[in-house]
Amino acid sequence: MKMKKRNLIVAALVIALGAAVYLNWQFGGDNTLLTSSTKELGAAEYVNNDTTVTSPSKTKLSSKQSNYFADARTKREQSQDKVVDIAKEVLEKSDSSTDSKDSAKAQAEKIEKYITYQTNIENLLKAKGFTDCLCCITEKGCSVVVPKEDMKKSSPMIIKDVVYGQTGINFENITITEI
Repeated sequence: MKMKKRNLIVAALVIALGAAVYLNWQFGGDNTLLTSSTKELGAAEYVNNDTTVTSPSKTKLSSKQSNYFADARTKREQSQDKVVDIAKEVLEKSDSSTDSKDSAKAQAEKIEKYITYQTNIENLLKAKGFTDCLCCITEKGCSVVVPKEDMKKSSPMIIKDVVYGQTGINFENITITEI
């Protein structure tokens, strides 16, 4: 008796499943996939807006902006290299005290961490559509410089979100400068 009842329930479920599949197919409409190789996956699409959106690759930096970013990166790297060199000298000197060696090691590790954060933030912001950017992290906060042409309403939030996600620096300690 149990076997017949179980078979009857299984048969009813199979029929219900078949009916559901048939109804879904019948009323589901056109099942062709709408794909296009020209669209970018994950790209934002504006609705009810007549403005033209330019892609980041089409936006060109002026020579003044390009020079600024190149010079600022060079100066930042030189100053960080100087601090690392000083820390290395202190570590290599045999007559340095243990406290000064520990301090130099901690300073070198902190600069290494800041360099990694800065590089990650710059790469992430470029991936999010900024043509160029410069990030400088200190103990007090973070400064991000971006081209004026790349700034939109949502840009400050995007920048602060990326910086916070990488460093944990609070939003009020993040400065954004447009050039």
